[in-house]
Amino acid sequence: VQLQASGGGLVQAGGSLRLSCAASGGTFGRYAMGWFRQAPGKERDLVAAISWSASSIYYADSVKGRFTISRDNAKNTMYLQMNSLKPEDTAVYYCATTDRFTVRLYDFDYWGQGTLVTVSS
Repeated sequence: VQLQASGGGLVQAGGSLRLSCAASGGTFGRYAMGWFRQAPGKERDLVAAISWSASSIYYADSVKGRFTISRDNAKNTMYLQMNSLKPEDTAVYYCATTDRFTVRLYDFDYWGQGTLVTVSS
């Protein structure tokens, strides 16, 4: 499975961005997916996860009410709509996939290359 994350950029605090993760080389509709982020000098953390059917969704407390994860299995694409962005959201965002819904980083098998999100104050 190959994953390609895109949509990052520079935005002012309070602004919005939409990240996309395009998958190829596998049966996208069978995989659970997740968005992670890693700020400089910090560990990679799970931001949001979604099951293959979107029936199970997880958000980190820090993004609840501001970020929305979704997927379009027909387009083999997952999204992360990020609203009300804060400077502390600045990080490289990665998408990843796993064969079952989980919130554990080490359960994710395939990773995209990351896209940088910078939020200015």
